[in-house]
Amino acid sequence: MVFCFPQMPQALTNSACPILCPFPTAATQRLRRNNARCQRPSPASTGHTPLGGAGNSQASQNCCIIPFTRNRCAIPFSSSAEWNSGSQRKRLTRRAHLRTPFPGKVVLRREIQPPKAYLSDSSLRHQSAQHKPETGMFVTAIIVLAVSVLVVRAYQKIQPPPPKICGSPNGPPVTSPRIKLSDGRYLAYRERGVPKENSKYKIILVHGFDNSKDMILVASQELIEELGIYFLSFDRAGYGESDPNPKRSVKSEAFDIQELADQLQLGDTFYVLGFSMGGYPIWGCLKYIPHRLAGAALVAPVVNYWWPSFPSNLSREVFKKQFLRDQWSLRVAHNIPQLLYWWLTQKWFPSSSLIEDNPEISSTNDKAIIEKMSEIPTPHQSKVRQQGLFESLHRDVMVGFGTWEFDPMHLTNPLPQTSSSVHIWQGYEDRIVPAQLQRYVSSRLPWIQYHEVPDGGHLILYDNGIFDSILRALLH
Repeated sequence: MVFCFPQMPQALTNSACPILCPFPTAATQRLRRNNARCQRPSPASTGHTPLGGAGNSQASQNCCIIPFTRNRCAIPFSSSAEWNSGSQRKRLTRRAHLRTPFPGKVVLRREIQPPKAYLSDSSLRHQSAQHKPETGMFVTAIIVLAVSVLVVRAYQKIQPPPPKICGSPNGPPVTSPRIKLSDGRYLAYRERGVPKENSKYKIILVHGFDNSKDMILVASQELIEELGIYFLSFDRAGYGESDPNPKRSVKSEAFDIQELADQLQLGDTFYVLGFSMGGYPIWGCLKYIPHRLAGAALVAPVVNYWWPSFPSNLSREVFKKQFLRDQWSLRVAHNIPQLLYWWLTQKWFPSSSLIEDNPEISSTNDKAIIEKMSEIPTPHQSKVRQQGLFESLHRDVMVGFGTWEFDPMHLTNPLPQTSSSVHIWQGYEDRIVPAQLQRYVSSRLPWIQYHEVPDGGHLILYDNGIFDSILRALLH
């Protein structure tokens, strides 16, 4: 708050006039002396017109500006240099505890601001910027727009493309027999071995990671005919020519197997055999449809490091032996599966040894088997991922290493009324599925027969004579 009083005649200043100058005579004289010392600049240089108006230059020059704050009088400054100088500002600001004839005190809540004529250029620019809110709003809008664009681009990166469903207008053609499941999906299958009507044993084969119903069958023809084995293999959801299942889980895989067996009339019971990632559908069968099983075999089955019954030190120790890239892929699959597609397709860091066909994950035996199998024509391999990587490989990893609905080590014997025929086959030199964890699982489930091949790797199913041994043990 600023009061401007023209300099008054001597007669008036000697009297305590309550209207023009409400100060005692001594205070008035002190103010007049300070005003003369400060030498206010002229209105032409400052652009400030006090009470006297534009034409009253004499009154303007003799104007005494008295700002009030609480009960003190602040003497004005004569130039911007004095305002910007702390020492000058302190010297020019004096406290004159004045007594006023009016009751009460003059209280000023706002901070005293100097007239614009005495502000520095930087201060004027600061005040000018404060009076332009549209500039701040424009900058805020730009920032919000940039953040929105980044969020949209990030969302697009983590979203997988839609699958190319077989039989759809833009999808691959259907070349295999299929059944229609109760939820409307189609499941492709393939029959091998002796005719179903003449068979003694009916076995449903469950393929592993990055494979299909056309997996190589290395069982000897003599054994197949001797035992009368009928094989039924199928493309798991999203693989080959089977429709994707966005709700795929360990449970859904088990019920797909049951529905396939019912529609193809395999009878009340049948055998199941799963390899590698095809092991978790077998665990699902042992949990959800044990009454339909005559026996089960799990060959190098996938082990989920987050099964609750694993001792934390054991699972952590074995997990650390995996390649660092695979550790991160499994962590993403288990903890934030929404980002798995982005993680497995980004090019900044190596992601998965299996998807990238890293030869370092293969044991000596596995490398020899891969070289031998490369001589066998596999025209079906091009169909494995034809509906998209996400619905085939990526979702397989999400289910296998996600959070299961149950702990396999809490299962009971599914065949309590007969001699149990549940087997786990494991290669000791397997670098993909650790043998240490398979041993622990078997120790917790004594009704499972555990078979370990000392020099076997992950591909023991294709090793010489191993598949025949697996069939004989399962069907005994």
